[in-house]
Amino acid sequence: MRNHLIRSLLLAIGMLFLSGASFAQISITVGIAPPPLPVYEQPVCPGEGYIWTPGYWAWDGDDYYWVPGTWVLAPEVGYLWTPPYWGWGGSAFIFHAGYWGPVVGFYGGIDYGFGYFGRGFEGGRWEHDHFYYNREVTNVNVTVIHNVYETKVVRETRENRVSYNGGRGGIEARPTHEEERAEHEHHLAPVAEQTRHVEEARSNREFKHSVNNGRPPIAATSKPAEFNRHENTPARETTRAEGNGHNPAVHPKDLPPAEHRPAPNTGNTKQDQKYEKQQEQLSRKQDQERQKLQQQQEKQHQQYTKQKADAARTQQLEQKHQQQTQQLEQKHTQQQQHLEQKQQPHQTSHQQNAPKEKQH
Repeated sequence: MRNHLIRSLLLAIGMLFLSGASFAQISITVGIAPPPLPVYEQPVCPGEGYIWTPGYWAWDGDDYYWVPGTWVLAPEVGYLWTPPYWGWGGSAFIFHAGYWGPVVGFYGGIDYGFGYFGRGFEGGRWEHDHFYYNREVTNVNVTVIHNVYETKVVRETRENRVSYNGGRGGIEARPTHEEERAEHEHHLAPVAEQTRHVEEARSNREFKHSVNNGRPPIAATSKPAEFNRHENTPARETTRAEGNGHNPAVHPKDLPPAEHRPAPNTGNTKQDQKYEKQQEQLSRKQDQERQKLQQQQEKQHQQYTKQKADAARTQQLEQKHQQQTQQLEQKHTQQQQHLEQKQQPHQTSHQQNAPKEKQH
């Protein structure tokens, strides 16, 4: 028994000194599937050169615990993060560790959001010695970070939050030739801050799945292992209307175009025409309200720029704008629902009064 413990200890020590290229092969096996991924908002990027590393479920020997997503400084220029993932190995779930490398490898096809939508990374790219952020999928304060671009990402929206590859109910994805090649290129292990981030998450009882039931109190942090910052975000309830990891809109211009819903074909021409007219009026009014709020927010940004406001004040302004935009979006959603509810009684009444077909 003693010799067995010594061999296990030597094996564990040896793993710590494995080369970066072999790091991703170190794995843990668990007999039960990891929980669904929680829904959360991405904290604002703390500065240039930080790369988003999505949150994931880890195993502590007795229970799954949540490792919050966080922003991490890239260890080298040109390096990107390949997230860890769980995959079914035929008799158990195997944990594949994440790593840094010049190319994003296979991470199980898991949709972690914020640029990690199952294949590659859409959240940003390196150009020479600078990292540029895609504002469509990452939360970046453009008054602080100017290396930004906007590229829309078209992807499949899933209603579940599956966190593992293969097996019953898992993501059915296999690595491409490029991803297989990336796995064997030179890698760097997680940096010290990431290791400390995982260790502190593991020691926090509230991050255990058996305690939080899949909704950790802190789902994402602005910097590794800093769990007391006000920028950190909790998990929240999943709704059908939410995308899988998309950021909430900060400004009205970030909102998706208002959906024009045509009148349902009730057979009542007069009522359908009335609904169509009301829908056009509502859409016009909502567009005007969006433009007005956008102009107000842009004016405030200009004032802060002239005053040379510091990062803290600018971030507070961004948070205020995000709240205003969300309130406006919620108001418009409620208005649309109210209009549709007014139409439903007419539709039901007309259907009830319609002549029934004779039964043969």
